[in-house]
Amino acid sequence: MFKIITSLRKCVLVILFASISSFSAAAEKTILMLVTGASSMTNGKPTGLWLEEFAVPYKTFIDAGYSIKVVTSNGGVVPIDPRSNPKPEQAIAWKDASERLQDTKPLSTVNAEDFAAIFIPGGHGVMFDLANDPAAAKLIQEFDTQGKFIAAVCHGPAALVNVVRKDGSLLVSGRKMTSFTDAEERAVRLDKDMPFLLETRLRELGAKIETRDNFTIHAIRDGNLITGQNPPSSGATAELMIKALSE
Repeated sequence: MFKIITSLRKCVLVILFASISSFSAAAEKTILMLVTGASSMTNGKPTGLWLEEFAVPYKTFIDAGYSIKVVTSNGGVVPIDPRSNPKPEQAIAWKDASERLQDTKPLSTVNAEDFAAIFIPGGHGVMFDLANDPAAAKLIQEFDTQGKFIAAVCHGPAALVNVVRKDGSLLVSGRKMTSFTDAEERAVRLDKDMPFLLETRLRELGAKIETRDNFTIHAIRDGNLITGQNPPSSGATAELMIKALSE
């Protein structure tokens, strides 16, 4: 009887270890994409996700062998900024990515330990929901605490402005990073419609902002933080994260 019990215990431990190993392996190849769910600005102007900033990284991650889970604050269909509607050839290339935006899960349903990294696309919508979402800030903090990569592009870094690290410091303080610039905001004539200018706010929070000319491709990494400046930087930001994950 003792031998039988001992054998059963060993079997249970083997199964448990195998399950944990399988779970960890799955997490290592899964990326969470946290996307805005805001469809309008405070003044009523339409906004949402800038589609390129989701679709290009999405395809980049899929092609590199990663699985993707997409969440918004409350789940559901993601509003697309009408100014980012794809051209016919883009609509074909981005078909799979666009379909993933039709039924997102609430961010309350996910945990950082289930993913290798988090990627936050922009679109002005981020300025109106994720920038002020305590649940989003807590989730991002969990990724940081676990030493996992946090990437954001264009207005995506707005989701970082209220994130506090476990030691009480601001996530962006003292970090080299970039974002949609004040000059770019003025160039698209939406600077007066924003609750704050993202570049200015990040500088006020102690971030070491590095920028390039308007709409120039620019992505940088500082430790586990990876940021891209604008829509054309979407692919470069995703590639930088894939490189970091491979190290």
